[in-house]
Amino acid sequence: MRYLFIHQNFPGQFRHVAKALADDPDNQVIALGEAANLQARSALHPRIRLLGYQRGAGGQKQTHHYLQDFEGHVRRGQTVVRLLLKLRDEEGWQPDVIVAHPGWGEGLFLKDVFPQARLIQYFEYYYHGTGGDVGFDPQFPATLDDRLRVRLKNSTQLHSLVGCDQGISPTGWQQSRYPTELQHKIEVIHEGIDTQVVRPEPAAWVEINGQRFTAGDEVVTYIARNLEPYRGFHTFMRSLPGLLALRPGVRVIIVGGDRVSYGERLPEGQSWRQRYCAELQDQVDWQRVFFVGQVPYTDYLKILQVSAAHVYLTYPFVLSWSMLEAMAAGCLLVASDTPPVTEVIEHAHNGLLVDFFDARRLADTVAAALADPARYQALREQARQTIVERYDLKRVCLPRMLDLLRRPRTPDLPYHTTPAPRPLQAP
Repeated sequence: MRYLFIHQNFPGQFRHVAKALADDPDNQVIALGEAANLQARSALHPRIRLLGYQRGAGGQKQTHHYLQDFEGHVRRGQTVVRLLLKLRDEEGWQPDVIVAHPGWGEGLFLKDVFPQARLIQYFEYYYHGTGGDVGFDPQFPATLDDRLRVRLKNSTQLHSLVGCDQGISPTGWQQSRYPTELQHKIEVIHEGIDTQVVRPEPAAWVEINGQRFTAGDEVVTYIARNLEPYRGFHTFMRSLPGLLALRPGVRVIIVGGDRVSYGERLPEGQSWRQRYCAELQDQVDWQRVFFVGQVPYTDYLKILQVSAAHVYLTYPFVLSWSMLEAMAAGCLLVASDTPPVTEVIEHAHNGLLVDFFDARRLADTVAAALADPARYQALREQARQTIVERYDLKRVCLPRMLDLLRRPRTPDLPYHTTPAPRPLQAP
C-alpha cells in the first residue's frame, strides 16, 4: 500500500501510525510538510520519504480580516497541489490512502489531484461563538466581532470535512463540536500514549539549577507548550501565594515557553510569564519556583515522574497530550473541571477536579494532596490504569488507527478523473 501523510509540522499527530506503516516493507510512505519543520525530523524512520514545501505568503492586509486566515490556507493548499502534481506526473506515484491535518489548508485540494485515493483527515477543533474557548474566560471577553470571525474561521475545516472520505478526532467532545449533520463522518480515535515509555519510576530524579529533585519530594509540576491563559497559566500563578504559604517545603517546577500557541497575543517582547510574575511580585518566594522553559522529552518525563502533584488546566479546547502522559506516569492530577478533561478524569477516582478560575481552591486542593500522599495513592494508580485501558498506544489506539487506514474506500464521492490541470497561478 502507498500512504501519503500531510501535516505542516509533520509528524504531529501521525508519528506513531506513520512509523508503524513504514515498518512494513510492503508499504511505501511519503510525508509532506513545511520544509523548515522537516529538517529536524529526517531521522524519524529510514523508510519514510520526506517532501518539504516552502511556506508562501499568507492572507493579504487588504483582505477582510475574517478571511485572511482562509486566504492563507488557500495559498498553502495551492503550494501543496503543485508539489503533488510533480509527484504524480513526473514520478508516476499515486497514494492509496492520504492522511492529512486540514487546519492550515493543506487538505483543501487533495481530491482534485488524487481523486481515487481514500482521504482521511484529522479534525482537531471546530470553533463556536459560545460553549467552547471563545468567551469562556471573563478576563478576555469575546466581542460580537470575535464571534462572527470564528464562524468563518471554520471554513477550511468545513471544506475538508465535506470532501474527505473519513475523519478522525481524538476525543468525543472534540468530535461533538463539529456540525451534527457531519459528525457521522468522524471516528473518535486518540493517537495514543506509549505506556511502556511513559510510566512511574520510583527512582526518578532531575536536577534543576543545581538542585536535585527525586520521586517522593514535595514537588508540584505544571506543564504546557507555552505559558498562556488558554492552559490556565494565570489561575495557576495566582494559586502560588496560597500554596507556598500552606506548604513551606513545596517546590514548583513550571515547564513551557514564552510564545503564544492559542488566544490573545501580547505586544512584541512581552510574555504571559512576565506579566503574571510582575502581578505577583513579592507575594511569591521565587526561590521555590523554577521556570525551566521547554525541555527535551527525556527531561520532561523525569519531571512528571518526580511530581507529587501535577496541575493541568485548560479552557474547553483541545486536550493536551501532557495530561494523558502525566496520568500514564502515575501523577496525581489536579485538573480543571472543563471538557474534554472530564471525558477522562472522574473526580476522586483517577484525579481531582477544580473550578478553572478558583485559584484559592486550587491551592487548597494541591496542599491537601501534598499533606497526605498515601490517601491519594489509589488515584495515581487509577490514573495510569485509565490510560492503559483506554489510550494505550500499542494495544488500543494504534491498532484502531491501522484498522481505519486499511479499510477499503467506499466510492460514493462525486469526484472524477480529469486531465492534468494547467500549472496553478498564484492569485
